[in-house]
Amino acid sequence: MDWKKVKPYVGVIILQLGNAGFSIVAKAALNQGSSHFTFSVYRNAFAAAIFIPLALFLERKTRPRITLSTFIKILLLGSIDPVIGQNAFYAGLKYSSPTFTSAMCNLLPAITFLLAWILRIEKVKWKEIRSHAKVVGTLITVGGAMMVTLMRGPAIELPWTHKSTHTNGNEGEDPIKGALMITTSCLCYSSFYILQAITLKAYPAGLSLTAAACTIGAVIGTALTLGVERGNAAIWALGWDAKLLAYVYGGIFSSGLGYYLAGVVINAKGPVFLTAFSPLSLVIVAILSSFIFAEQMRVGMVSGAVVIVIGLYMVIWGKTKDHKEAHLNQTSSSFKGNQRECVTRMSQRKRMRDRGKEGGSASELDAHQ
Repeated sequence: MDWKKVKPYVGVIILQLGNAGFSIVAKAALNQGSSHFTFSVYRNAFAAAIFIPLALFLERKTRPRITLSTFIKILLLGSIDPVIGQNAFYAGLKYSSPTFTSAMCNLLPAITFLLAWILRIEKVKWKEIRSHAKVVGTLITVGGAMMVTLMRGPAIELPWTHKSTHTNGNEGEDPIKGALMITTSCLCYSSFYILQAITLKAYPAGLSLTAAACTIGAVIGTALTLGVERGNAAIWALGWDAKLLAYVYGGIFSSGLGYYLAGVVINAKGPVFLTAFSPLSLVIVAILSSFIFAEQMRVGMVSGAVVIVIGLYMVIWGKTKDHKEAHLNQTSSSFKGNQRECVTRMSQRKRMRDRGKEGGSASELDAHQ
């Protein structure tokens, strides 16, 4: 098994497992009264505290110098997701539920694909089947995620589940506000992933980039929180509760490890491949909930999961064809370059031999005279 080929798939599955768990612990923290402003600050602060030493030690010999252009990109990275995106996500989660939030986050593939296409990072050739597969597959994954959320159908009786007696509605929930906030966060996440792909080309130090983005996010988030929550010192209090768990979990897995793994996957497969797997978090949540909370699975959930897998396969197939074509073009260009170099060397050697013969003939002529 070729680890280089498998690594992006392993990384993106780990990301979705982490995201699925984070939605649950984040909702628990918000229900306990956590401010989404301080949530963002603490999450990025914990991530920075862990990844700064790792970056200083592991990338001390390979880390390039930061140019002005790179610094501006890192500053934008630290603002787009760690500040704007995360605060919008927590606000949306506060107004809705983890399942609703996970469903709305499936807008990521479509938004990322659209932005990447507009910026010409992602190429779409309408006459080729692989481009059709990427476009249609992205739409199918989003449609499948909506099926999971909106379609119920009869319950599927499993040995380890029992009928749920609780209701899903909570006071203070507003689906419209939640949808607007989650859509805003998806737009920020998509922009972050695309900018991260661009930045990594000029600054190929994933750990250092992660540490810098989280540090900047924590600093800007602190300034924003002090301005918005002025005089409310209680929101900064820490205790051994679900809020602290969410801060640490979010900092280590969602911000630190999440940003780093996202960079690895983006380098290997691109930002669209990364976000195309976001519908998997819904499937993971449903499976884990059936075991942990004895939540019943329904026909709508299973049907939507099948549709998601079909859409993901189409996107992956299209991206695989893209990479194969890029590899063939690169090999062909390299071969043509080597061929031209060989022809040039042969021509130079022939000219040198001809000059040598001419020099020899002239010497013989002088001696004869």
